[in-house]
Formats: sequence, structure tokens, C-alpha cells
Amino acid sequence: MTGFIGEYEATLDAKGRFLLPAGFKKQLPEGAGMQFVINRGFEKSLALYPIKNWEPLFADISQLNDFDPKVREFRRYFLNGATMVEPDTAGRLLVPPNLKVHAQLQRDIVLVAAVNKIEIWDSNTYKQFFDSFSPEAFSKLAQEVMVPKPPSSGQ
Repeated sequence: MTGFIGEYEATLDAKGRFLLPAGFKKQLPEGAGMQFVINRGFEKSLALYPIKNWEPLFADISQLNDFDPKVREFRRYFLNGATMVEPDTAGRLLVPPNLKVHAQLQRDIVLVAAVNKIEIWDSNTYKQFFDSFSPEAFSKLAQEVMVPKPPSSGQ
């Protein structure tokens, strides 16, 4: 599985296209190609998945119980707008207009590593997100998600 690290600034052109930063291109596995799926993120952002990382996720979602209304709701929201994208001849990736509106992307964007995907944020939204998050709040969050929980007793 491909994993990413880093944070890069980029610019959307008038048609909603951007160049994938070289720092991320170098992290793509050899021979992986440049095919991606872009969709809505969990916040006001987008998620850009290399196709090799999207396929197992899509397979997992496909196996969920279609008779469960929560599954159908999740699928609708998560898959809504998911689009396969490839670089054009100039190496630019196109953000579909509906996804650009969802993430409120303007001209300046930030591409952020998120383990197996790349998040795409409007630069101002990304800055506001971090400006509102204190070191103390981050420390508490880290403790909540990184400290191993004791195993349940199975009762």
C-alpha cells in the first residue's frame, strides 16, 4: 500500500486543474501509474486516492450490508462525487466542479498527506483549521487516539 508524508502548496487554474507536487509524485510506487479517485473528505476537504489505494477501500464498501439503512446512507455520502482522474498532457489533475464547490476551493490550495491518500484543502480553510487547534487540544487528542486501550475481558 502506498503511504504519503508531507504538505505542499499548489494553485488551481481557472478550469480547476492543479499539478501534483513532485514531492508526492516521488512517493508513488514505481509502475503505479497516475490514475486517482477524488472524492469528498470528512471535513471541508477532498481526498485524492491513488487507484491502488482506492480499490481495496471500494471493495470493503461493496461488501457492506445493503439492507442496512446506515450503510446506504454512508455509501451515498462517501461515494457521491467520487471521480476517476488522470493527469492531462500537461500533467494537471482536474477537480470536478461539484467537488470544488464542496471543499470551497479557491485559487490557493494545500495538499496534505493522510497516510494512504492526499487531502486537498483550500489554503485559508486549512490555515483556519490549524489556527483554531491549540497544542493542548492536540496533546489530548493524541493521548485519546494513540494510547493503546486495554483489551476487553470478553464478558
